Amino acid sequence: MRVVVGISGGVDSSVAAYLLKKQGYDVIGLFMVNWEERDGTCTAESDYEDVKRVCNKIGIPYFSVNYSKEYYERVFERFLEEYKKGRTPNPDVLCNREIKFGPFLEQAKKLGADFIATGHYCKKIEKDGKYYLAKADDLNKDQSYFLNQLSQDQLKSVIFPLQNIDKPTVRKIAKELGLSTAEKKDSTGICFIGERNFKNFLKDFLPAKQGVIKRISDGEIVGKHDGLMCYTLGQRKGLNIGGRSDGDGQRWFVVEKDLKNNVLYVSQGEDDKLFSDGLFASEMNFIPETPKQKKFRCFAKFRYRQPDQEVEVEVLSDNEIKVVFKNPQRAITPGQYVVLYDEKGLCLGGGVIDNSFKN
Repeated sequence: MRVVVGISGGVDSSVAAYLLKKQGYDVIGLFMVNWEERDGTCTAESDYEDVKRVCNKIGIPYFSVNYSKEYYERVFERFLEEYKKGRTPNPDVLCNREIKFGPFLEQAKKLGADFIATGHYCKKIEKDGKYYLAKADDLNKDQSYFLNQLSQDQLKSVIFPLQNIDKPTVRKIAKELGLSTAEKKDSTGICFIGERNFKNFLKDFLPAKQGVIKRISDGEIVGKHDGLMCYTLGQRKGLNIGGRSDGDGQRWFVVEKDLKNNVLYVSQGEDDKLFSDGLFASEMNFIPETPKQKKFRCFAKFRYRQPDQEVEVEVLSDNEIKVVFKNPQRAITPGQYVVLYDEKGLCLGGGVIDNSFKN
């Protein structure tokens, strides 16, 4: 059985490839270049050097493929459109659906793959001909949130070698093997674009329109913003408001964005406006299929690493839902994903948050 592993130059995909080879699979490493700078330079070169070292060490062939055009068209343009609308998108979710399980899967099949594999921490469960996504054993690293948009065909084709392994064990395996990625820190920042000054990066693609920051309680101007796209609901850092003689010493938070008038509204302290009782979401992808019941109770995350929250879900259509929270939730952010789970940790799917509401 041939498996093509999406190998990134990080420790997780390195160990995933090793474990598959150890299990007797015919393993091929495939490195994806999904981003190039406008001047043509490629920031992925150092990662590819790690890929070469790892694949040579564990004894598997490797290839590189460039999907920067597909990434720009399928993920990044959508990313920019969402910011233009004043929303806060999650490109990692789209990248998984549109690239890692799209062109990558197609390329793997050209290489004769029976399956693809990734270094994600999550589980795939097959039952009665249907494929389910579930949380990994290492709940601290579980990444099922980012895979909530996968289809049945995509889940059918993937193996997750790290589903039963925690991160310290992964690093231990890499260290024992002498892999160059053993101590490499986890990647952060925008998917495939990496760590950088996000505000400056965004200004290279979208014109920033400066405006005023107003206190939501009375409309008084308390500062200036660098463009509404640079801020997200609940944000407290980078507002540059500082201490005010008429303030109460508490931190300032973003509570609302007025796109029409280009005004950023803030409050001092945890304002009630930061909390909501429910949300509406669209582009819903149910796993494995749309539930037959129109209303059901389950758990939900509204951002990665958030503890599961009790909710009631109403299915409005095949791709739209209404979610009512058991307890009010803070800073529900349009553009992010709401991801549903049952009590056993099965991911029921997810959708894009359109707006929140108060009862």
